[in-house]
Amino acid sequence: FYKFLSFFASLLTSMSPGGRGMNGNPIIIFPEFPDFSELEEEEVQNVLSYLSSIPSVAASGVGFNLVIDRRLDRWAAVRATLLRIAGSFPGNLHLVLVLRPTTLLQRTLSDFLFKYNRDEFKMKVVMLSSVTELHAYIDPGQLTTELGGTQEYCHDSWISHRTAIEAFALMVKTTAQTLQAFGTELAETELPNDAEATINLLHTHTLKKDQMKEDLQVALSQGGRLLECINEPLQTDPEYSMTYDELENLATVQRLLGQLDETQTAFDDFWERHCTKLEQCLQLRHFENVILEKLDALDRALSLASEGDRLIENSHYAEDSIRPKCSELRGVCEEISSTLRNKKSLLLTALELHHALEKDGIFLLASQPVDRCQSQDGAEAALQELERYLDTAPLHTLADRSAICCQYEAVLTTQLMVSRKVFQKQISVQEMFEKRRISLKKLAAKQTRPVQPVAPRPESPIHNGGTRHASLSEEEENLAVLRRHVMNELLETERAYVEELLCVLEGYAAEMDNPAMAHLIPSTLLSKKVVLFGNMSEIYQFHKRTFLKELEAYTDCPELVGRCFLERMKDLQIYEAYCQNKPRSESLWRQCSDCAFFQECQKKLEHKLGLDSYLLKPVQRITKYQLLLKELLKYSKGCDGCDDLQEALSSILGILKAVNDSMHLIAITGYEGNLSELGRLLMQGSFSVWTEHKKGHAKVKDLARFKPMQRHLFLHQKALLFCKRREENGEGYEKAPSYSFKHSLSMSAVGFTENAKGDNKKFEIWCNSRDEVFIVQAPTTEIKTAWVTEIRKVLTQQLKACRDKMPFYLFFSSSSLLFPSPFRSSGQKNQKKQEEKKAEMSMMSDSSSSPKHKGECWNKASLSVDASEENDGYSSSEDPINSDAEDEGGRKLAPGKYTVVADCEKAGPQELSVKSGDMVQLIREGEEGQW
Repeated sequence: FYKFLSFFASLLTSMSPGGRGMNGNPIIIFPEFPDFSELEEEEVQNVLSYLSSIPSVAASGVGFNLVIDRRLDRWAAVRATLLRIAGSFPGNLHLVLVLRPTTLLQRTLSDFLFKYNRDEFKMKVVMLSSVTELHAYIDPGQLTTELGGTQEYCHDSWISHRTAIEAFALMVKTTAQTLQAFGTELAETELPNDAEATINLLHTHTLKKDQMKEDLQVALSQGGRLLECINEPLQTDPEYSMTYDELENLATVQRLLGQLDETQTAFDDFWERHCTKLEQCLQLRHFENVILEKLDALDRALSLASEGDRLIENSHYAEDSIRPKCSELRGVCEEISSTLRNKKSLLLTALELHHALEKDGIFLLASQPVDRCQSQDGAEAALQELERYLDTAPLHTLADRSAICCQYEAVLTTQLMVSRKVFQKQISVQEMFEKRRISLKKLAAKQTRPVQPVAPRPESPIHNGGTRHASLSEEEENLAVLRRHVMNELLETERAYVEELLCVLEGYAAEMDNPAMAHLIPSTLLSKKVVLFGNMSEIYQFHKRTFLKELEAYTDCPELVGRCFLERMKDLQIYEAYCQNKPRSESLWRQCSDCAFFQECQKKLEHKLGLDSYLLKPVQRITKYQLLLKELLKYSKGCDGCDDLQEALSSILGILKAVNDSMHLIAITGYEGNLSELGRLLMQGSFSVWTEHKKGHAKVKDLARFKPMQRHLFLHQKALLFCKRREENGEGYEKAPSYSFKHSLSMSAVGFTENAKGDNKKFEIWCNSRDEVFIVQAPTTEIKTAWVTEIRKVLTQQLKACRDKMPFYLFFSSSSLLFPSPFRSSGQKNQKKQEEKKAEMSMMSDSSSSPKHKGECWNKASLSVDASEENDGYSSSEDPINSDAEDEGGRKLAPGKYTVVADCEKAGPQELSVKSGDMVQLIREGEEGQW
């Protein structure tokens, strides 16, 4: 420990703080220290880590210059020092300058051995014979007097500044954490239900706020004093030139003070909002108390009147005095009730009036014949009729609808809600009139082509003088209005989304290539633009040039917008790549979110939210589409585009599922192959799994048979992966689980049983004639059904693919067809199917028995999915595939000689290649159907 302290002190004393090389590289000097090789590796690494963390990130990114003084040492010590630095230095090394031993023997030895050991150090090392040669690499003004330099250096002052800065940084961090915790406490506080508790809460929070402000002021005062201490040389000597180290200390303190100021401002704003909220809560509680008092007074008035009546009935002596008072009380109550009845009548009258106006306007729109509007004269006549109605309509409308809502909402709740709907309908009708007027003006001005004006759909035909008119039911018109509202929201949010993407690409991504901003970009962010932004540029180009324009084409017919989504569904799959890159992007953002580059960009854009909020926009947008499509589908039942909307919704949900599945897929670790070669990911989910292994004729259960393994299964087109889910600690995407690969099954060699005994949530997956069985239990029967259906589809597709690629069959003499059947059954029905299958294969032999027709021999496992169409490539308890040999319903071939009538090339080391016409001797047929 004493040696470690000595080494640390010697480094601090002669490290030349503030010294810089020719390119601004920070300098660290290793002085003479004979016991350097005896220090522990961890101790050396801690010292070097501390020293390399002192310069700024920009200076450290250029690389350090190390000066190693070994003039009084031997070559062996020089070599050991270089090897240790090469393995322990945590920063970027630019150059290592070594003052080699000065004795004749050691100098000659170092010259000779350095040439042969140069590659061993893995860093740029320069051997120097004297301090004069050192000055050729580092200016003497950046070196202390021990190395022939002229830099004035006070070690005590440097230690004092470093200690104060680190203590101040810790205080800033602690203060910020305390304020954040206090803000969270305030935000999560529930508002009291009475005035007294509200007053107490406001007082308590105010006291805590005052204490926080005092801590902030203490921290700001300490930072101000530290800033004055660093600037003290400038106060005494205006011509004083600060060293690099002093300038970095000054910048560090100013940055910490800036953080404190921002924290104080944010806290003051938050406290002002919180205090206002508490004061308003107090006002509300006082208001509620007054209301209760007034209501109690009205109730007491009626109660007093009833009590007076009882006194009069009991022949009270003061009847003449009691009766007038009771009459006065009842008069006041009756006056209030009468006022309420009058206002109720007024509101109902307004409701009836607006109903009439709405029906009148809708009838006018619906009764204008469409064919009459196709001519210029007809359009002018319809336009005049429309404008006459609009001129007279304001005479019948209410002047201030919002005032009525505010005035009567507490009086007539049910009727008021109905009136609100009527007011909304009136606004919608006005919008329809405006659209009709615009259409008619275009027609009346110049007739270029037939135009279909925006008109409600008629509920039933109305015949008037042989002309067919359309009328629109109230419900259909409501749905049309709602569809337009959803379409307007889709278009408005789409335009805002495109603008936000452009803002991010121009305000952040493009600025990373701006030379004027290069000095603000940290080293961790260099050349990482693609990682941070993913394919956002591609997404922007698609929405700006294509998708937004096509959506706008459906403005007047929102029920047909599903076609637009269906036509661009492949283009929308670009979001999969963006979402897959999002974990890498978020990890990079957390590393450099506080850098000056992002703060400067945000300041230029005047954004209240940071870049991370805008990087989340594409993920939010692709999920927003399915919500809007659901709303449109709800209001488009029975419309022409209803089926397209449903299909578009299903496709969008499919993209979201693919994105979610791919996020799980990239979290798999330990798989040595290429996951992309397994085909498309079809399903993924967590299950309980048991395993069984068959040895000989007996089945041996695993020790964990009664305690299932928890496995996450990934079903691909070509394989089924078994993984173990592991929860991760972290924030954001780093908190997402990872999956350790455990086992895989090729889908070309598996069978499955839909229903395992004892539980309708279990199914079995097996291979090699049930030598290995995996019993899988789903969380619910619905999940189990979905997985069974998907596995059945995979096996059925493989069955068809195998049949399409099968160019041959093996035939032997005596009209015998040797084809190891994986289709096992003991019933008469299944035996009939086998005979029909063999007959079908015999018919195919005519076209496949040519000697030129070559193929491969398939073993039984590879044929497990090529059974029959009735099985669809899977098994059940009634019709198992690849079951045990003792369940075989067919007979085995008898030993003897057979003639080969079709070529067969071997597919493995255990097989033989045979040619057409060869004579083979069959010894026996094995239990697994092999010959």
